[in-house]
Amino acid sequence: MAAGQDAAGSPHIPVLLRPLLAAVAPVSGIWLDGTFGAGGYTRALLEAGAERVIAVDRDPLAFEMAAEWAGAYGDRLVMQPGVFSRLDQYGSDLDGVVLDLGVSSMQLDRAERGFSFIKDGPLDMRMSQDGPSAADLVNTEDEARLAAILFHYGEERASRRIAKAIVRERAQAPITTTLQLAAIIEGCLPRKKPGQSHPATRSFQALRIAVNAEYEELFEGLMAAERALKPGGQLAVVSFHSVEDRMVKRFLQERSGGGGRANRYAPEIETAAPQFTVKTRKSIGPDDRELEENPRSRSARLRVAVRTDAPAGTADARSIGMPMLGPQSGAKSGEKRK
Repeated sequence: MAAGQDAAGSPHIPVLLRPLLAAVAPVSGIWLDGTFGAGGYTRALLEAGAERVIAVDRDPLAFEMAAEWAGAYGDRLVMQPGVFSRLDQYGSDLDGVVLDLGVSSMQLDRAERGFSFIKDGPLDMRMSQDGPSAADLVNTEDEARLAAILFHYGEERASRRIAKAIVRERAQAPITTTLQLAAIIEGCLPRKKPGQSHPATRSFQALRIAVNAEYEELFEGLMAAERALKPGGQLAVVSFHSVEDRMVKRFLQERSGGGGRANRYAPEIETAAPQFTVKTRKSIGPDDRELEENPRSRSARLRVAVRTDAPAGTADARSIGMPMLGPQSGAKSGEKRK
């Protein structure tokens, strides 16, 4: 399968593609790719035997990039602007749903999109390219909420120190670029040691998640997939950090009847028939070959489950470990993107 390419012409390598195709084989019927991106998963599913793929993305750039090759698939490829939370509006009785969480290479590698702390660009981070940006959030949220975002969404232990520094610096002048923000964060943390990630990694992750309402979209998207899949349909989710993976793991545990009780003294709760059968009890990570081909895959984890014929139900965001923040102020960082 030919890999997709980003706007700069460099190859885009779909993460965990080989193990994903092996886990869901044989591929047939109608699938929905919830993160079209550069088209890697979609093209692989079509070439593996999918009758049709509904390719969903909130980023208009994804469809612009696909224009030169998408026509070759005719009506087997349906390109649908949208978000995880509405995927059951884009298709029903699906044979499979693939969700690739996090930021794509085509977004990360383009300085003007504002996702990278390595390349200077406007402090944007909006996947949909509309609504409040990271600059809006950084320059308007109060110190307490900024600290909460950094801690809960990025697991940044120095969240209060960084939030305080942001508020102090923005009082002098607005924070508008990626390198400007990265420098503020670096000034709050010990010097990076060899082999360690960049000091701004966790904070940029947290802000990106807040700007794009990623945890809310994941939670709603998992339930939407449950509604959209037909009995025997497969759900495959690729996550890139511990919070996302925990949410997916707990959701599938609960929906497969394996959630258990909060503690041994709690009363046993009668549960409905399970909506999923977990296909991969443990998450699947990259092998040595993939790590060599694509170092960005090192943190990726794949989980796969099969839909039963039980009616779709509802889930509780807290029970699956979705981080919760208090009331919003300033920029509406948790607002869903259209």
